[in-house]
Amino acid sequence: MKIGVISDTHLYVPSKELYGLMDGIFSDVSMVLHAGDLTGLDILDAFTETRLFAVSGNMDSYDVIDMFPVKRVVEVEGLRIGLIHGFGFYGNIEDGIRNSFSNVDAIVYGHTHKPANHVKDGVLMFNPGAFSGSSSAKAGRSVGILTIDKGITGKIINL
Repeated sequence: MKIGVISDTHLYVPSKELYGLMDGIFSDVSMVLHAGDLTGLDILDAFTETRLFAVSGNMDSYDVIDMFPVKRVVEVEGLRIGLIHGFGFYGNIEDGIRNSFSNVDAIVYGHTHKPANHVKDGVLMFNPGAFSGSSSAKAGRSVGILTIDKGITGKIINL
């Protein structure tokens, strides 16, 4: 099973590139996880053809915050994926995020705009980077794919 992962879209309406993502890289995913900072609810229009699980982030509008929790656990094929935007300073973000969940196989987060894909204390820590890119984090635009097949692995895809 493939899961599309996106964070930090920072859009109020879907862009041509966001629709293109769903027709391209995410065309064969079973679901999409959005790790916050959607910014506006109208971007959900780009995800109408697939199941979407999302959390709110620190830059989201009030209607997004009202619709989506700050964190959640998504269960997929017997695995538990923690989904959170993230908070605080970028240096130790994973420690705080890790302490926000127990009994998970992976944690998907955003906030830093920097991709991450590694195992820490037996948990896959996965940040797809930012769909919007980042000049401050010196990272280009990126998304991710999680693959579930006898475990869970991640891949960062530069846009």
